Amino acid sequence: MRHILHPGPANQERTSDCAGSPVPLRFILEPGLTVDEAVARGFAAAGCRGGFVALDGLRCEPFSYVIPAASSDARHAAWYSHTFEPDGIVEIERACAIVGIRDERPFLHCHGIWNTADGPRMGHLLAPETVVAEPLELTGIGMRNVTFEARPDPETNFTLFEPVPLSGQDGGLMEAGALLAKVRPNEDISLAIEAICARHGIGSARIHGIGSLNGVRFEDGTRVDSHATEVLIRRGCVQSMAGHPRAQLDIDVVDIDGAIFSGELIRGDNPVCVTFELVIETVKP
Repeated sequence: MRHILHPGPANQERTSDCAGSPVPLRFILEPGLTVDEAVARGFAAAGCRGGFVALDGLRCEPFSYVIPAASSDARHAAWYSHTFEPDGIVEIERACAIVGIRDERPFLHCHGIWNTADGPRMGHLLAPETVVAEPLELTGIGMRNVTFEARPDPETNFTLFEPVPLSGQDGGLMEAGALLAKVRPNEDISLAIEAICARHGIGSARIHGIGSLNGVRFEDGTRVDSHATEVLIRRGCVQSMAGHPRAQLDIDVVDIDGAIFSGELIRGDNPVCVTFELVIETVKP
């Protein structure tokens, strides 16, 4: 597989996860609030600190986002573009926001595709600068005893989400139905998900998440050669095959030129670039 060199020492643990009890979420985003404020209110009302929410159909104005870019120096292996601020109301076609905490405050990390006056675009939503224009009911999964916490990551020199148990809570037992998980650089995303599920005895699951890949290889032969990308899992699942978990991931991805690609990933040839954050929702047979 392709290998990307980050500035710091590689963490020996290439994946991390915490188990918890999933809370189905359904709440309305309030107009006039920034996206992060509106989502944080919905999570707080459900007593949750971490999880994910789908932002499909959300209309916002103003709207801000970035796309992946090459780094201008050796401090990072990849970086972000300048900020894009399309005119008028922008409607999100599909997006996933991973929700956690940073500096003890609610924080979200969101990738998606949106429709602008100039056509469809994809990238990393700047939630504190994007404002909800119209009310919309959203769905997702929250967690009360575990969360994602933004922490300095020596390997990549970024501050990244890490799944952690909340104070006084046990986030290590897979009994209640869901995992928050992270995959580190240079690990194939499908194989990493399968290994996480195997470790927890999960044979069937729905996979939600976002991250970055170092180039992309699709089942239909399409290739994305950009070393820095932003990725959204639009449909993800794990099913048991011959007694082993097998992942199938359909994704959307944007490269450093802003080109958007979609399709099913090849297993074993799609290494993570910087990070990948996941909510693994178990499905009963």
